Amino acid sequence: MAEFKPSLRWLLQRPVCFVGFGFGTGLAPFMPGTFGTLPALPMAYLLMALGWSAIGLSLLCLLLFVLGIWICNVTERALGIQDYGGIVWDEIVAMMLVLAWVPSSWGWWLAAFVVFRLFDMLKPWPIKWFDRRVHGGFGIMLDDVIAAMFAILVLQIARMMMPV
Repeated sequence: MAEFKPSLRWLLQRPVCFVGFGFGTGLAPFMPGTFGTLPALPMAYLLMALGWSAIGLSLLCLLLFVLGIWICNVTERALGIQDYGGIVWDEIVAMMLVLAWVPSSWGWWLAAFVVFRLFDMLKPWPIKWFDRRVHGGFGIMLDDVIAAMFAILVLQIARMMMPV
């Protein structure tokens, strides 16, 4: 039996799943997590342009994390597939968190994108440990937020090492 492949039509009939799939970006035929991270960029940019601080954006990400547990649970249940790669709400929330803590310039945002994606794809310890042991919506969200924390740490170290 072939694995179920959701379509844009399927997502549009299920608004929570549409959000879980990063407004459709999780349907990308390859590297859905990378494509699914992209909506975080305009979302963070807009919020920062509206005057949101790093702390404010981080608190919003905490709220979106909690909401994401439900979104990912509902999406996973609708698919009938555990931790489906197209569920990318976790990437959006985690990437927004990383962007909150780097300077607002294209170079830093590119670095943030690359560093976060590396941690999310390679899943070094302890990210992989949590990814394998914590399931459901909480597990989907958790490993990406841990990857975001590692990315923030690496980027802050890089920022401190930059000449003034």
